[in-house]
Amino acid sequence: MFRIKKLDIFIIKHFALLFAGAFFICLFVLMMQAVWRFVDELIGKGLTMDVLAQFFWYMGLWLVPQAFPLAILLSSLITFGNLGESSELTAIKAAGISLMQAFRPLIVIVALITCCSFYFQNVIGPEANKSFYQLLLSMKQKSPELEIPEGVFYDGIPNCNLYVQKKDMSTGMLYGIMIYRLNGGYDDATIILADSGMLQSTAEKKHLMLTLHSGEWFENMNSQDIAGSANIPYRRETFVSKTILLDFDGDFNMAEASGISSDARSKSLGQIVNDLDSIREFNDSVGHAFYEQSKNGMMYAYSRLSHNDTINAIKRGSGGSVSTDTLFARLQSEEKADVMRVMVNDVNMAKSNLEMKGAYTNELNRTERKHRIEAYTKITVSLTCLLFFFIGAPLGAIIRKGGLGVPMILSVLVFIIHFIFDNAGMKMARDGTWTVFFGKTISLFVLTPLAVFITYKANKDSVVFNMDLYKSLMAKILGLRQSRNIYRKEVVITEPDYVSDSGKLSRITEEIMAYSRENSLLKAPNPFNVFFGTGEDHLIEEIDSEMEQIIEDLSNSRDHVIINELNNYPIIATHAHTRPFGRRWMNVAAFIIFPLGIFFYLRMWRFRLRLLRDLKVIRTTNDNILRRINERISS
Repeated sequence: MFRIKKLDIFIIKHFALLFAGAFFICLFVLMMQAVWRFVDELIGKGLTMDVLAQFFWYMGLWLVPQAFPLAILLSSLITFGNLGESSELTAIKAAGISLMQAFRPLIVIVALITCCSFYFQNVIGPEANKSFYQLLLSMKQKSPELEIPEGVFYDGIPNCNLYVQKKDMSTGMLYGIMIYRLNGGYDDATIILADSGMLQSTAEKKHLMLTLHSGEWFENMNSQDIAGSANIPYRRETFVSKTILLDFDGDFNMAEASGISSDARSKSLGQIVNDLDSIREFNDSVGHAFYEQSKNGMMYAYSRLSHNDTINAIKRGSGGSVSTDTLFARLQSEEKADVMRVMVNDVNMAKSNLEMKGAYTNELNRTERKHRIEAYTKITVSLTCLLFFFIGAPLGAIIRKGGLGVPMILSVLVFIIHFIFDNAGMKMARDGTWTVFFGKTISLFVLTPLAVFITYKANKDSVVFNMDLYKSLMAKILGLRQSRNIYRKEVVITEPDYVSDSGKLSRITEEIMAYSRENSLLKAPNPFNVFFGTGEDHLIEEIDSEMEQIIEDLSNSRDHVIINELNNYPIIATHAHTRPFGRRWMNVAAFIIFPLGIFFYLRMWRFRLRLLRDLKVIRTTNDNILRRINERISS
């Protein structure tokens, strides 16, 4: 039976506090990112505080499911990173509790958050999305003088198209104004040109007052306006300054939600499934109708060709079994031109018709894909909560770093990978390049093996993310080494045997001189011996082993001069100057991989030159230590 233990409560408290903080931080960051998309609809509109509060409230509800996964990733990583850094995780494991048992209470909590995320997306999200975009559309319709763009026609004012060449944001002046008014249809159109002007809302917010300077007014005249004035097709007026009053309700009114409700983001999963059947049925009926129209069009074109008198006469004279090429060849030049003209017109018409139908069917298929994408999104976003927990929690147990430093960096990296794959997959699925299932689940397929791998390594106490291990490996590859750090001991139990050590140092100096005469370390090594030879250098191994024993014995000296000289001894790589790797098959593989072999060959040559320098340093240091030992013995 499942029981809540003190350890479970302890871990849940740590996680809950961090999750609450991380959730609100992530939600705030996502909201600030979304605000920049709608900043034009917020600034300078004179919106009241209650409207702005509704705007941010609906936006927050809309973004809650997206903040859940990132908050879980960050909080779980920090939770177990803190436990590992304070050695509490070590104590938990020492008590016989495995890492998966420590995960158990949080798995239940994250599962509940996953269900909550799905509930938000399926119930609260659609209504919040509908209300948000309804509010956004209403905000766009308020204060249209701020919405007028430069260089394009603006049709936000009823029965009026307004073109502005340039707009001064500081003064509100409009320059290069062109207005098309269609109050009575195209037969009663009005064209107004002005050098400059200003558009302002009236005090009651029911009209727009347009003040124009230095312009002309062109207006078509209806016969009802001026009786018997058929010789006057339009009226022209030149003005220095003119004020026009345009009907426009500038108060904040909620827009109709009929068009917004048909969007897939404003539907629950059940509504999407039901609507998909209707959408598919409608798409199939449209495709069948287009097929029948295309077939009838081909039959119509064939009938038009068959009604040609000359072609029918040739068929009758040939018994009706004549090929199309033969029929066309027997026509006169004028008849050939007529047939070609008819066929070209038919082909162009059929092409235009197919392009129009293709664009329409593509839009229908795009609508179907959007509904399917939204259905998969409600499931994949919820599953991402569980996925991010099994990435963040074991990763924190491995790196054992708390706080907001390393966990924040790792969380951002994981989220960026998820974001790139998820958005690329959604775009490909929306455009029909990939299937919707593959496009919406590619991020899960990419990160799930990573979550399994990290969880397995954390459960096995792996050091796969131990940075010291990677630093040591990189130092070996690049040929870096550490210097000796020998300090004078405060308490010495056994004094060094100076006589024996001095004799050994003298013998090592002679062996180094003999080794230098027999081995020319300056010459380039034989590539065959490097990659295919045994690569053993027993003399250097013996010298290094004996040197380390002498250094260990002399480190007990009370003489600070000898201690300082001991730090001058280099740490010798006993095999790096003979072969790249210890195993022969690895050397052969490095030789076969040509660029890699060149790197390791030059690296080994560098170690030979370094060994030559190290041997010189050892000889010099031996002489200094021998001189100091003789001074101590003689005194």
